[in-house]
Formats: sequence, structure tokens, C-alpha cells
Amino acid sequence: MDLFGDLRRMNKRQLYYQVLNFAMIVSSALMIWKGLIVITGSESPIVVVLSGSMEPAFHRGDLLFLTNFHDDPIRAGEIVVFKVEGRDIPIVHRVIKVHEKGNGNIKFLTKGDNNEVDDRGLYKEGQNWLEKKDVVGRARGFLPYVGMVTIIMNDYPKFKYALLAVMGAYVLLKRES
Repeated sequence: MDLFGDLRRMNKRQLYYQVLNFAMIVSSALMIWKGLIVITGSESPIVVVLSGSMEPAFHRGDLLFLTNFHDDPIRAGEIVVFKVEGRDIPIVHRVIKVHEKGNGNIKFLTKGDNNEVDDRGLYKEGQNWLEKKDVVGRARGFLPYVGMVTIIMNDYPKFKYALLAVMGAYVLLKRES
């Protein structure tokens, strides 16, 4: 397979068509993602479980579907995805305690099902409770192990670039029949 020979033989009109086709695929994916953000109320409506801290409920590589409606109160037993200041990657854990104050302010504590202790050691220094603003979303459904592709691509960056190159070449070289 001579990739560059195929590109040279392809006329400019076909090349423009293929580039436009690729751009439409990328823009469609972005529109779907933004639509999911609006529908679910979550800045990240789909996340991958990256550790075994929630086993047996969720395993590494499970794909979680999230919602984050602000008028829906957080309750003990719910599984939330939250971000902690100073950490880039969100954490998926279960709410174990909720403190509601008279003014409507809610604070809560989380813990991984497979962990021995609560998450106070994961929060930023001096923080003992999470607040609603820390929540990215709440788990509403999942697909088991579908996210392993994401984990493999993060663990092996060369695989990720090779896969992207193959997909890009396929879209550019695919001829409509």
C-alpha cells in the first residue's frame, strides 16, 4: 500500500472532498458532545473509571454516563464524580455522609467502595467536605469495560498516534463508490 502514491493520484477535488468529509465527522462529534453537555447538565457527561477504588460496583475501564442537575439534591449512597483543586483527573466515589444546613447549603463526604478510609486525604489541604460546586456529575448508567480503549491509549501514547493516523488515512483515502 503506497499511501503517498495514492495521494498523488487523487485529484484535488477528491482530496478537498475527503478533507471536508473528515472535518464534518469531527464537527459532528463535537456537536454531539456539546449537546450531551446541555442535556445532562454535566461538563463531562461521559467518563471512564480509571482505578479499582469502586469495585465491585464499577471496574477499571467502565464507561459512566453522568447527569448534574443543580436542583436535584445529593444523597448518601449516590455515586458522584468530583474534581478536587490541584488534581486534573476527576474521581468516581460514593457519597457516605451528607450535612445539610438550614440555609440550604449541603456538604458531603465520599469514599471509594474498595477503599478502607474516606476521601479526606484526597481533598485539598484543610478541606474536610465536598460541596455541590465540586461535583462534575452523578452516575446514572454505565457500560462495562468500554473505556479500556481510552486507558490503553493513555498508557501507550504511540498506540494512540498510530490509531489516529490510520483513521485519518482511511477517511482521506476512502473513495465513494
